[in-house]
Amino acid sequence: MKRIILGMLTCATLTTTLFAGNLTVKEKVFVVERESESLAIIEDGLTKRYMKKMHNMNHGIIKFDGDDAYLISRDGYVVHFDPKSEKVLNEYKTSKSAIGFVIGTNYVAVANYDDKSVDILTRDLKPIDKIKTGSKNVGIKIYKDMIIFAQMDNDKVTILKDKNFGKATPKFEVFKEFKVGEMPFDAMIKDNTYIVGFFLTKAFGVIDLDTMKFNEIAVTAKDNKPVLKVPHFGFWSLSDDKTFIPAVGDNAVMVYDKNFKFIKNIEVQGLPVFTALSPDKKYLAVTFSGKDFPTIQIIDTKTLKIMKTFTFKGKVLHLRWSNVDESLYVSVNDANQVNVINTKEWFLEREIFQVKHPSGIFIYEQKVEDKK
Repeated sequence: MKRIILGMLTCATLTTTLFAGNLTVKEKVFVVERESESLAIIEDGLTKRYMKKMHNMNHGIIKFDGDDAYLISRDGYVVHFDPKSEKVLNEYKTSKSAIGFVIGTNYVAVANYDDKSVDILTRDLKPIDKIKTGSKNVGIKIYKDMIIFAQMDNDKVTILKDKNFGKATPKFEVFKEFKVGEMPFDAMIKDNTYIVGFFLTKAFGVIDLDTMKFNEIAVTAKDNKPVLKVPHFGFWSLSDDKTFIPAVGDNAVMVYDKNFKFIKNIEVQGLPVFTALSPDKKYLAVTFSGKDFPTIQIIDTKTLKIMKTFTFKGKVLHLRWSNVDESLYVSVNDANQVNVINTKEWFLEREIFQVKHPSGIFIYEQKVEDKK
């Protein structure tokens, strides 16, 4: 009898393993159509469907957490939707203008601009708490049981701690606040380090979230000149040993080591806006403003030299590297196209149409059964 049961268990385990072995990851690309309050959905290289009435999509942002998707609109709506079925599950308006959000295990937190608060919601977008700050709030991040954000009007970084950490409903309270440089406007997090940029102070702030120590670091470029304005951190790129920062008002991408010591300037075609590292961190894609809006350049992160330049039929507003195959998706806004660059042989592989004024590109990785 024991042998039969053992045999049954072995077969069940083998079946599970075989089934798991047949799973592959397939990408579904959600593209923000910024003028039409909608999302275009690209699968297998073609625009297949649309999600309509998604509110003001100027600077619309999507984040995925497993098989949950959340969208934040410029006019303060948070939308929870199923990325598989593309059905909206819930939505909640936190304010007239929301700027960023994070997804925790049992909550969603939204940084608001106009009503000067941070909203804590359940994962299905029921309100838990509204924390009033008296400031526009930016740079919201998560670390362990904490939420960290910057108060733009009060020159502060606030750390909230979950008193009920590990329980079903979170209860966030102010744990620590730091007085920082003038007008913090963006932030990023790397491991236990929260890095906040300032609009007026010629430096950025670094907080060690384990020791709760704050330091201010002056960033300098060539000839020890101060960086006059730190651009949005969403435009920075951090590899394991280098940091790439688009220079503001200069035809250069500045390269620093991981301790923010200046290495060199990479001279580029125009005024850089956005830098994006490839998943293997071997390449850096750079977008531009002004007359060079239709151009992107590819930089080899080892040699720090430009290896390829692409020019499109309109303004490039965003790009996204694939994690699954050798593709770089590029939204060409006024040409109403998403273009795909083959990143193995470096050529324009596909032009995807039926996308209206595309901007942000967000990729959902779905596990599907391989039927081959």
